[in-house]
Amino acid sequence: MPVKFYRKLLFPFAPVYFGVTWLRNKLYDAGVKKSTSFDFPVICVGNLSVGGTGKTPMIEYLIELLKDDYNIATLSRGYKRKTKGFQLANSEASADSLGDEPFQFYSKFKDKIQVAVDADRVHGIEILKSLEKENSPEIILLDDAFQHRKVKAGLNILLTTYSNMYTADCMLPAGDLREPISGAKRAHIIVITKCPVDLTEEKKNSVIKAINPYKYQTVFFSSIVYSDALKSFNADINIEDLKEFTLMTGIANPQPLVTHLKKKNLKFEHLNFKDHHDFSRQDIEELNKKELIVTTEKDFVRLQKIDSLRGKLYYLPIKVSIDDSLKFNNLITDFIVTKL
Repeated sequence: MPVKFYRKLLFPFAPVYFGVTWLRNKLYDAGVKKSTSFDFPVICVGNLSVGGTGKTPMIEYLIELLKDDYNIATLSRGYKRKTKGFQLANSEASADSLGDEPFQFYSKFKDKIQVAVDADRVHGIEILKSLEKENSPEIILLDDAFQHRKVKAGLNILLTTYSNMYTADCMLPAGDLREPISGAKRAHIIVITKCPVDLTEEKKNSVIKAINPYKYQTVFFSSIVYSDALKSFNADINIEDLKEFTLMTGIANPQPLVTHLKKKNLKFEHLNFKDHHDFSRQDIEELNKKELIVTTEKDFVRLQKIDSLRGKLYYLPIKVSIDDSLKFNNLITDFIVTKL
């Protein structure tokens, strides 16, 4: 039976999850549970639902926007890492020590930013700010911390996918929502991600109507832009030159990538693993049998340490394109100027 059928059976448990998370939020809103705010720019990127909304490319968008003008640090929980407590990325860092996404940030921007992980974000922020002056960040980007109410970020960016907006979803375990829809009121910016590139103004207005944003909230639309070139350790391949390959994904929602490749009439098989999949020895042996493997950047940074995959493992870079990016960028930079 399909997964959706089983999730419907779990619907009676959704009100329990709703009640617990709703009460938790109310306690924070009332000040019964403590939220810590900071006198420098802290920007949170998160969502109401579990996985797959595009937090990693959004963090990278912000890094690209700000890295030449400010000292930046990213702070993540470090999901499924094999270390504990606060970790600051260095030359010994790996996906095992940091987690998938933080190690991707470090791999791409290690000469430009600081990358840290800590399950306790308040503790992590305090350590980052205590670093020697030349290393102390002016701005901290919190990755996937919308539900981490112990930190009161100065700017909250909430992401929701066009194909599965939080307004039409329900609570775990029957749906994908981590907290009630009312939690969206904490957002200052709402970004509808993974939109079709030809999204009409009429459909945008329909989405904005469904969200019904508060006066202090601004809604933006973004889409994924795929590179024309696959990248590996020392070589690039034009995607149009591919004849046959294996697509391997270990992300929450690989469908946009699959759709993109199918539109190019490429021939491939798809090995679809769950998000943050721990690749076993048997998995690696199966991958070793493939001639050419195309994967996501997140999966690539985890698998690049496997010597037997060198020469056959490539990833397809992506970027975020934001509709009315000038307005979006100005909101970010204006916030930063007011806090520095």
